[in-house]
Amino acid sequence: MHSPRAGGSPLSALLANYKVGKPTGFRPVAEGLLNRGYEVATTDGRWFLKHYLDQSPQAIVFQHRVTARLSGAGIPALPPLPDRDGGTARRVGGRWFALFPWVDGAHRTGGDLDPAECAELGTLLAGVHTTLMRMLPPVQQPLFAPAADAGYSMRVAGRLLHGIRDRTVREPFDDLVEHRLIERLRMLRRHAHRRPADHHRPCTGYVHGDFHPLNLLYAERDPVAIIDWDRLAALPDTEETVRAALLFFTAPVTGTLDLARVRAFMHAYRADSDPGSAELAAAVHRLWWERLNDFWMLNRHYDERDHRTAPLFPASAALIVWWTRHYEEVLAAFVE
Repeated sequence: MHSPRAGGSPLSALLANYKVGKPTGFRPVAEGLLNRGYEVATTDGRWFLKHYLDQSPQAIVFQHRVTARLSGAGIPALPPLPDRDGGTARRVGGRWFALFPWVDGAHRTGGDLDPAECAELGTLLAGVHTTLMRMLPPVQQPLFAPAADAGYSMRVAGRLLHGIRDRTVREPFDDLVEHRLIERLRMLRRHAHRRPADHHRPCTGYVHGDFHPLNLLYAERDPVAIIDWDRLAALPDTEETVRAALLFFTAPVTGTLDLARVRAFMHAYRADSDPGSAELAAAVHRLWWERLNDFWMLNRHYDERDHRTAPLFPASAALIVWWTRHYEEVLAAFVE
């Protein structure tokens, strides 16, 4: 853990706005792909300092208010500490920060959860969705929801493939990507007719927006904190439910989906918040189509030179192949 600079530092100046004592050390928190945060030690305890990279102050404050209300309703959301003026977001050097209590907990993947814990996870997410709908204004339902265009996706895949083949120095990751892109192009041509209709719009609710293992902390077997509410939004909650199951229960190496755990998760979710089999089936199909047309990891890796997504790609690319081959079995796990 690093020590703040003697004679005053930006960290000391920031923490002076809170009743948390004087800083004694800090360290970057490594986990998290697209966020920046720090563990901060002070004379009064430990804290998490979150640096917001690309959010407006209005959005940040809205998230803070919602998490405070969720916490009051019994959801393990973690609201930030108020500063001495009662605010929850501070601007330092043109950047926005918030200070949260430090939670001693561990991340757990879906493979770490037994069937009862998978069910508890489904109940937790259902509680998030129903509580958000109860406490926030009614959502205007969209008239249509455009789905990805297979022709455009094939052009993106072709461009990426061309770029890889032009590389003078190749790594094993490039070879894997080349194989997966050739495979994906075949799949897009074969399944282009299965594009979801734009007018088959999903029902919109409120969602956490990024419900996955790195945003949930456990104390032994109990969830104690849902963190990272940056993507809180009005979006289809059925799609978040399906996406959460994919993120928790996809094997990290083989890309296969643990359907028994998915069933336990979904049965518990539907016991508390049941959108109906038709809505869920539509969400499964839209998420399948989204994954089939999705190249964001490769765009980030090759176009933006951001290689942090590379470890996620093998399982993600394998999943869509496995899912397509076992489409009916996957669908049944979500809707039966």
